[in-house]
Amino acid sequence: MSDAVREAPVAGPEAPVLRRLSVLDRFLPVWILAAMAAGLLLGRLVPGFDDALAAVEVGGVSLPIAAGLLLMMYPVLAKVRYTELGRVAGDRRLLAASLVLNWLVGPAVMFALAWLLLPDLPEYRTGLVVVGLARCIAMVLIWNDLSCGDREAAAVLVAVNAVFQVVAFGALGWFYLQVLPGWLGLPTTSAEFSVAAIVVSVLVFLGVPLAAGALTRVLGERARGRAWYEQRFLPRIGPVALYGLLFTIVVLFALQGDAIASRPWDVARIALPLLAYFVLLFGGSFLLGMRLRLGYARTATLAFTAAGNNFELAIAVAIGTFGVTSGQALAGVVGPLVEVPVLVALVYVSLWAARWFPGDPTVPVRSTP
Repeated sequence: MSDAVREAPVAGPEAPVLRRLSVLDRFLPVWILAAMAAGLLLGRLVPGFDDALAAVEVGGVSLPIAAGLLLMMYPVLAKVRYTELGRVAGDRRLLAASLVLNWLVGPAVMFALAWLLLPDLPEYRTGLVVVGLARCIAMVLIWNDLSCGDREAAAVLVAVNAVFQVVAFGALGWFYLQVLPGWLGLPTTSAEFSVAAIVVSVLVFLGVPLAAGALTRVLGERARGRAWYEQRFLPRIGPVALYGLLFTIVVLFALQGDAIASRPWDVARIALPLLAYFVLLFGGSFLLGMRLRLGYARTATLAFTAAGNNFELAIAVAIGTFGVTSGQALAGVVGPLVEVPVLVALVYVSLWAARWFPGDPTVPVRSTP
């Protein structure tokens, strides 16, 4: 984390976790749960509401969801100091660890958990494998920012994941759905992934807000200077990210309210391997970052970029490949149902774990009373 002082009031690692967050962030779990409940109620109680939301799509994703994601990501990417990306890109330990965790460990862990915990449910199992292949490029920026991770490092890792997403998603899908199960004597699944859909998803959900954020910083600093930009402008647009997140959650669960409410036991079965996946990836990545002595900020960034998934791409691929009413699509939808509250909780865990980095300048600093 290059900018040691965040706009959100935070305290030293010896202080309670809640005191390290702003009032808006402090009650984020409450807002998240309320947004999920509101979305489910809208989807169940308002006739045709989900059909209206799904009527227009961008890259296979509902236009309202796309709008929410762009609102969510733009303020975070406007905070990045793009002139410092070269410094982050030179950290070979961070980049190597992230690539291994995202493209070797993550998909393998999800494959193993899906087969161990859903051996009798092939559609849900396939959907979870697809979720495991869709590495983070979007919402992880929110979790990283809330945990006071390294913004510049997150921007680099998200960009790297975006490139690998385009190159590797189809090949890894073929490997984990057909080749590896065949080697292990397990049933295989045939699936054709649209490379065009993946490219569109990456360009829309990363390229647009990334370009907007970079342009905003360049023009803002050129017009008024860095001090004004970071001390006056960024605090004003910062809350927009959380508003975008909450809006996205409402729309997402409104779209799938019927499916979630009508199959609660199936949702619980799908949620179990997802919960194990997020905890294992985050915990293992955090410990690896500590072992590599990356410092608190980059350790948090490594952990969240490894644990997070690109649920919008996973849902788009599942719907495009298997159909909107398929079990694979339901598994994709349950992904954010579990991921959002779990990663919010892990933000608190990460801030609490900052006490394990004594003397580290990237640890969230104590704010003035």
